[in-house]
Amino acid sequence: MSQSLSNIGVHFVYSTKNRHPFITESARPRLCEFSAGVFRRRNCPVIAVNCVEDHLHAYVNLSRTISASDLMRDVKEASSKWIKTQGAEFAEFAWQSGYGAFSVSESNADEVREYIARQREHHARMSFEDEYRALLSRNGVEYDERYFLD
Repeated sequence: MSQSLSNIGVHFVYSTKNRHPFITESARPRLCEFSAGVFRRRNCPVIAVNCVEDHLHAYVNLSRTISASDLMRDVKEASSKWIKTQGAEFAEFAWQSGYGAFSVSESNADEVREYIARQREHHARMSFEDEYRALLSRNGVEYDERYFLD
């Protein structure tokens, strides 16, 4: 083939350090938009981004020129630096070291988009820890409970 093409949908999930509720109601839309901008600058088109007090979900098309780990490093680093400039209440802001990355098939794209859009409603019924365990289980990801959400 003379051309390299891809369509790799990825649902990323990552939490604030120790699941601290840093992400205030007023900061939510700004953090989502800033993070979406970083994804786009790394040539990863954004399908959906949303966050609640202690974590963020992003559904993007992964560029063929970047790895998931490099993308997460860039997004988390840039957004952490940026939010610290948004007020004294964010001075200690940090993301956890890890993240979840789950493949999304075209047949499930609408479901994942809707799931991300409804995070506030979803977390009225379920904790982040339970949500993340469910995502890991549904995606067949084995994990060690000793290091779960470190």
